Amino acid sequence: MGGAALLLSNRSSDYRISKYELKHTLRTHHGPDDKGYTCVRQEVDEEGKLGMTISKDLIGVAGRALKANIAALGPLVLPISEQLLFLANNVVRKWFKIKGISPYVPDFKLAVDHFCIHTGGKAVLDEVEKNLNITKWQMEPSRMTLYRYGNTSSSSVWYELAYAEAKGRIRKGDCVWQIAFGSGFKCGSAVWRALRTIDPTKVDNPWSGVIDQFPISINN
Repeated sequence: MGGAALLLSNRSSDYRISKYELKHTLRTHHGPDDKGYTCVRQEVDEEGKLGMTISKDLIGVAGRALKANIAALGPLVLPISEQLLFLANNVVRKWFKIKGISPYVPDFKLAVDHFCIHTGGKAVLDEVEKNLNITKWQMEPSRMTLYRYGNTSSSSVWYELAYAEAKGRIRKGDCVWQIAFGSGFKCGSAVWRALRTIDPTKVDNPWSGVIDQFPISINN
């Protein structure tokens, strides 16, 4: 298991010393859906041992949860041009019921600079990369975190942000989107804005001292 700690403040006097400003948080929950509720659950097996059961429906459920989260978060962060394209696509598909038209996936790269994706596994990262059409460079923090630390649950998004800081990628004004998944089934998002450029020579985090070894080549 991994762990992470951070200090949050709503005092205006702390603004000048803060690294990030929290812009949005959002959680979508699919508990009423049977597949969503049962795809990850704690159970006792026939030998009486307590463990986690993960069903083959997990990837599909995670994909639907992500899409619902995207639809809710989009109007908060996307430029007007992308919002209009998304709205027009929905109107054509749902109101006019024109078949053969795929749902429009907004280009979040126009609004987000850095993506930190819950390292639930390679399949989870592949699904998010495909759904959001994220670049290999933007996927790098998530894939390297999965490689080095494995699935550290919700704390993984902080290992990934630490990777971006240690690489010197965070610039003042950059937008960071953290995406995490959990049983229930739920998808949560947090969107941050960098208040200052992070100097990698002054970073002290889990990647300190080894960051120059990454990224490494892994089999996709």
